[in-house]
Parts: sequence; C-alpha cells; structure tokens
Amino acid sequence: MTWQEVCEDRSLRNLPYKVELDRGGRIVMSPHRKEHSAYQGEIGALLSRLLPGGRVMSECAIDTADGVKVADVAWASRRRWLEMSDAPSCSVAPEICVEVTSLSNTDTEIEAKRRLYLEAGAAEVWVCDADGCLWFFDASGALSRSRRCPRFPKRVRL
Repeated sequence: MTWQEVCEDRSLRNLPYKVELDRGGRIVMSPHRKEHSAYQGEIGALLSRLLPGGRVMSECAIDTADGVKVADVAWASRRRWLEMSDAPSCSVAPEICVEVTSLSNTDTEIEAKRRLYLEAGAAEVWVCDADGCLWFFDASGALSRSRRCPRFPKRVRL
C-alpha cells in the first residue's frame, strides 16, 4: 500500500490508532490512550507559543527509509514548510519531530524512529514519556535541552 492509498481508504478513517506504513507497504497500527493525545496537544501549544515563526503539525506523516512514519507532533520553519512536497506525506522531515510514547512502544522502536527522522532531515527528535518528561536528541545524541527551542520545558503537565 502507498500512503496515498491509506489516506484515501474510507475503512481506515476515524480509527482510534496511529497508522503508519512499514518498508513493505504494510499498515502498522498502535493504539494510544487519552493522555497520549493530551500530551500531543500540550506540546503543540507550547511549540506554537515558543516558536511562532513556523508551523506546528500533529500526526505528521514523514517519508523515511523504512516507510511512512508519523510523528505525534512536529514543527517546521516557514522555509522547511516550503521545501516539503505537496504529497500526502512530508518528503523531508520537519526540523523538530516529537514522539509521545505509548504502552505499545518499545525502546527499540522509539530509537529506530529517532534515527529515521534524523536521517529524513529532522534537526531534533524529542521523546515524551508517560509522565510528560521530555528527552531531546539531535544527530550527535542526547541533549540536555533543545537547541532549537531552549525555553521548552523538560516536562509537560496535564
């Protein structure tokens, strides 16, 4: 399956799962709880306030070397926004990609997505855990805080 086909398939609309594609075009779904969505909203609102010069996106589909992955929250500068293709998924990753972990996620899966987003052009990848604690990464590894948005808190609260 292609991402375009996933987007157009009426039977996949309104699922309570995050949908992604693997390298073989197979659909991968992961369920998440209401807190997951709430963290997405809080992170997006903070990014919008702290980095007003760009666009905040939720459930941002990104072309990666391992299929289409969906960042829970992403931020793109105006320049990056214009660089992205008009396809249903982003041809280049936004500068900041955020993953909010779910019970179904493994550390290996999150590490792989981190690597894939960076390879696709992200400057930073953030990981938010079940307690709202954020971990920041760039191509060099773990950061003490975001370089792109240094005022972003290390924890968001619901």
